[in-house]
Amino acid sequence: MPRTHGPLRTSLLVAALGALVVTTACGTGGGGGGDDQGGGATIRIGYQAFPSGDLIVKEKGLLEKALPDRTVKWIKFDSGASINTAFVAGSIDLAAIGSSPVARGLSEPLNIPYQVTWVLDVAGDNEALVARDGSGIKDVEDLVGHKVATPFSSTSHYSLLAALDRAGVDASKVELLDLEPQDIVAAWSRGDIDAAYVWLPTLDELGRTGETLLSSRELAASGKPTLDLGVASTAFIEKQPEVIAAWRTAQAQALDVIHEDPEAAAKAVGKQLGIAPAEAAAQLEKGIFLKPAEQADDTWLGRPGKVGALAENLHSAAEFLVGQKQIPAAPELAELEKALYVEGLSDAVSG
Repeated sequence: MPRTHGPLRTSLLVAALGALVVTTACGTGGGGGGDDQGGGATIRIGYQAFPSGDLIVKEKGLLEKALPDRTVKWIKFDSGASINTAFVAGSIDLAAIGSSPVARGLSEPLNIPYQVTWVLDVAGDNEALVARDGSGIKDVEDLVGHKVATPFSSTSHYSLLAALDRAGVDASKVELLDLEPQDIVAAWSRGDIDAAYVWLPTLDELGRTGETLLSSRELAASGKPTLDLGVASTAFIEKQPEVIAAWRTAQAQALDVIHEDPEAAAKAVGKQLGIAPAEAAAQLEKGIFLKPAEQADDTWLGRPGKVGALAENLHSAAEFLVGQKQIPAAPELAELEKALYVEGLSDAVSG
C-alpha cells in the first residue's frame, strides 16, 4: 500500500473530512453540548480500549454517579485519527486520544477547536515496535524493504517515524501500512506484515510470536515522548464547564485507584478489555501514570497564568510531523498554550 504525502494527501484529507461534516450536519450537530434533544443532557465520550484510568472511569460508572441528571454515551474508537474525524463531524464532546493526533488535530488543515483537559498516561512499554518471528528483522535498520504496519496519525505512527529517523532510515524505503489494531493482528497472523508499531493490548498479542525492538519509553528518553490525553470540544467546555470538572474528578479518582489499589484497577481494566485481572495488571505496569496533583505541574498542563510544558511537547510533535511531511505547518507555541485548558484543574486534583 503506497503512502500519500504532501499536497495530494492534504487535499484528500480535507475533501474526506468535508464530506463527513456535510453528511453529519443534520445529525448530532456541532459538538457544543451533547445531543440537541434534552438540552445537552447527553455527554458523548470517545474512548479507546487500552489500559488506562479512562477504562476505570467507564467500568465503575464514576461519571454517571457524579452526573445523575445526564446520560453518558461511551463511543469506542480504534485510533486517534478516527477520533479527530469524529470531532470534525461534531459527533463527540470528549475523548481519550494520543498526543501525536492531538498535535495533528490542532494543526493545519484540521484546526480542530478542542482543548487538552487531562493527561491519561505517558507512553512507556505499553507501545512498542515488534518484529514477527522469522522475519529476519533484528533492529530498526533491518526494516528497510519490509512491510511495517501502524495506525496512521496515531502516537504509534509518530513513534515509528521517530524511530526510523533516529536510526537514519529513510521512511520511503520502508513499506508502511495504515492498519487499525485489530487489522494488524489479522495481517500478522497471515504473515502479510513483518513488523508493527502498536499499543496494548494488541501489542501483547503480537509479542507471543514476535520480538520487541524498542518501546516508546526508549524514544521518550531520547526526546520523543508520547502521551495519551483527554481532550474536549472548546464549545462544550464553554457551555458545560461543570461536566469537565466532574470528568476530571472521576479521572483523578481512577488514577488514585491505579496507584493505591492496583488489584481493583486491574479488575476494572480487565473487565473492559475482556482479559484476566493478572494480565491487566501486567499491562498497567507498562504504562506511566501521573499522580492527580501532578496534572497541574509545570511539566504537564500547568495552571492559570503559567501553562505547562505539555504545550512545548505538542509543538515539538507538530514540528516533527512537518518534517515528515505529515502536516503542512506547525501552529505557533502560543496557540498550543491556548489549547491547554487549565481553568479549574487545581480544584479537581487537590482532593
